[in-house]
Amino acid sequence: MLGWLKNLFAKPEPAGPPRLIKRFDGSQATISSSSIVADREGWHIDTAESVTFRLFELDPGDIDNGILVYRASIKSAEIQDKGYLEMWCRLPGQGEFFSKGLDNPLTGSNDWASYEIPFYLKKQQNPDLLKLNFTLEGGGKVWLKDIEVSFTPFK
Repeated sequence: MLGWLKNLFAKPEPAGPPRLIKRFDGSQATISSSSIVADREGWHIDTAESVTFRLFELDPGDIDNGILVYRASIKSAEIQDKGYLEMWCRLPGQGEFFSKGLDNPLTGSNDWASYEIPFYLKKQQNPDLLKLNFTLEGGGKVWLKDIEVSFTPFK
């Protein structure tokens, strides 16, 4: 009985190392263009408003039964409330589902750090579209770079 309970709550085991799906640098234009500009190797946001920035959309390819990870290096200044990564996954015939970085938001002013959010996919959950966003509540300044999406299949 105890073994059954452990299996029920055990984390899935990876079947290999993460595979990079897509990496974005400052050369790609973002979907949102207001208050966001390309800045050397990334992007700079400067706004006094609460806004969700639509950064990129992509088809992740043929994936299921694993973990998607949306990761970015982020620096902030004078964030009035909080800022966080947000990823929407569209599953055909099921709708759109999201993952938000509310457990580790940016607040105030911070030097460069890596932030990431996961999205767990079950067997036969094959997204056909990923939407990569950054939400800034209350305004402030944010720099993003090294944005990437990776996938690790489960055993």
